[in-house]
Amino acid sequence: MAEIILPNIVQIANKWHVSGDVLMDNANLVLNQSDSFAFGDEVEIDFADVINVDTAALSLILEWQRRAVASYCKLKFSNLPTNLASLATLYGVETFIPLS
Repeated sequence: MAEIILPNIVQIANKWHVSGDVLMDNANLVLNQSDSFAFGDEVEIDFADVINVDTAALSLILEWQRRAVASYCKLKFSNLPTNLASLATLYGVETFIPLS
């Protein structure tokens, strides 16, 4: 069994950088880490350093979307892993994920 790389998220200006594995067992960790981040007028969430995902990553994205709407923030996502984009299409939520 492959070793799970714990996820992490950091904010640099108006860009959030997610890394590691975002899975059912640890997606809440990423959400909790992002609780202190500010939603400005526009925020980009970059998944370039994400390795493995499952449907929990979709839940995380949708929760950030909900919070962004409540904060009048324009949110966009970049560098989604191919399998995450495929999951979004499979579940019919790809139109809810604005890409940069």
